[in-house]
Amino acid sequence: MPLTMEHERENTFRLDLQGRLTEVDFDTCEQQLEKEILRRGRVRLLIVLERFTGWEPDAPWNDPSFHMQHGDAIERIAIVGPHRWRSHMLIFAGADLRKAPVEYFPLGTAADGRAWLSS
Repeated sequence: MPLTMEHERENTFRLDLQGRLTEVDFDTCEQQLEKEILRRGRVRLLIVLERFTGWEPDAPWNDPSFHMQHGDAIERIAIVGPHRWRSHMLIFAGADLRKAPVEYFPLGTAADGRAWLSS
């Protein structure tokens, strides 16, 4: 599975993306995240890209329903990955459309991303 979600601590969750992201995996992760939001309230996300190769072509990635319903429950998003994915991931995360701050960190600096999430 190219996308997995783990509870790290308190309201912080780690999402690991590997390989090509599929619509099915993304929908499954959104459902898990929705359950956590309903259970915990506001959450923070650490997204780590390792061996990430992109998105499944022709999937409806522009569906805003999750963001419209739960976007305000996401406090911060830290993305850790190779520089070549920086612009794409910031757009995919809706960095300019969210109230929550989104920051991108170089691959190998997950500790910096965690520290930023905690600040």
